[in-house]
Amino acid sequence: MRALIRLRKRVRWPIRSAGVNFSLAYGLVFVLSAGLFLSFIWWNTTGQLDRRVEASVEVDAQDLRQRWAAGGLPALAMAVQDRLDQNVEDDELYLVVGPDGRRYAGNLPGWPALISSFNQFYELSIRRDGFRTQAKLHAYALPNNFRLIVGRDVHGRDLVRHVLTDTLIWAWIMITMLAAGGGLVVRRIFRQVVRSIARTTAAVANGDLSRRMSLTGSETDLVAQTVNTMLERINRLMDGVRQVSNAIAHDLRTPIARARTRLEDASAHAESEEELRAAIDRAVEDLDHVTSIFEALLRIAQLEAGARRAAFTALDLAPLLDGLCELYEASAEEAGLGLVAEIAPLAPVNGDPHLLQQAIANLMDNAIKFSPQGTGITLSARLQQGHVAITVSDQGPGMNEADLARASERFFRAEEARNTPGSGLGLSLVQAVASLHGGTFVLSSGSPGLRATLLLPVLASSTQKG
Repeated sequence: MRALIRLRKRVRWPIRSAGVNFSLAYGLVFVLSAGLFLSFIWWNTTGQLDRRVEASVEVDAQDLRQRWAAGGLPALAMAVQDRLDQNVEDDELYLVVGPDGRRYAGNLPGWPALISSFNQFYELSIRRDGFRTQAKLHAYALPNNFRLIVGRDVHGRDLVRHVLTDTLIWAWIMITMLAAGGGLVVRRIFRQVVRSIARTTAAVANGDLSRRMSLTGSETDLVAQTVNTMLERINRLMDGVRQVSNAIAHDLRTPIARARTRLEDASAHAESEEELRAAIDRAVEDLDHVTSIFEALLRIAQLEAGARRAAFTALDLAPLLDGLCELYEASAEEAGLGLVAEIAPLAPVNGDPHLLQQAIANLMDNAIKFSPQGTGITLSARLQQGHVAITVSDQGPGMNEADLARASERFFRAEEARNTPGSGLGLSLVQAVASLHGGTFVLSSGSPGLRATLLLPVLASSTQKG
């Protein structure tokens, strides 16, 4: 009983191995396909041999019956003898018998007992020249109760059939061996891919996020590239989490500590109710700033998760941009800035008008905040290679190349912005809105100033019409 259990475990083991299952399936399909192909070759070839024999017999019998019709028994007997004399291969069989069973012509000793019908071929074992051989015979009825047999000795056909059968069997055996070898190769490749994935993911699980699968130049590179792309995404997300954690620890500690200090100072030194209320109000402002940061983080997380697509609709951006220009014209004038709008005819996009308005408003706020008095701000929109390009440019201090590369990171603030109000989340929100809409957000130097461009894909129907 224990031996049987061990045997069953041994039999089940390969089934649990994906590599073995894959190689077995590959080998089985290959062997079955080869078997079907070789069987078709055997069936078609032997069938062709049989059909050629039958066609030869039918043609020969038709000619002999015409001889009978033209000259009777003498003409038929002479024709049979002529055929036998000219038959070099000695494979033609004939027999002409009368009503009483007497043989008048041919090389068969007598009428075979198994031939009882005139409308079918018979394959019989007959004796010729002292040995037995296989023959394919057909009987024909002649006038005056005479009968005719025309046939062929198919011993050569049987030899060809046996040779063909042996050849195809050995070919199938060799193909089976090749399939087994191919299955082992496939299993090895499969195991290499699985082991490479296992080693890489094990290293990542142990904290090495820089580990990647190697590319070999084969079809398995598709899996490797997919896994590497996933790991790159995980690495970026982890870096983002670390950056956000560090930024929260630094940027939120200051307003919270300031609120706590003011409340402590008011509790210990406030001499009137007005001073106490003023300290509380300032602490509430600091805590509101902290709350706004968390709300911004939540909005960015929702956008990156794609959870804000419910309000998407076909949107004409021109009225939205005109409304923003009117809204920020007064703010620009108050800051001593000029605002110029350059809005060309635009194609509709699929988007959320509130999110797009908020993203462009963030860009306008930044432009007004960092532009010196007496300069100008430009809001432009135009079609660009299947996208609507919305650009906000200013003439402020701009950013260097290193800051441009990190500007859309959460809580990142360039050195020029350290002393200005803000949390460093505005451009991160714009980046999240662009990604949600299938677009891109590009920052570039304006020389002087900064150019912030939001690229949004136009609707497919609009592209086709254009």
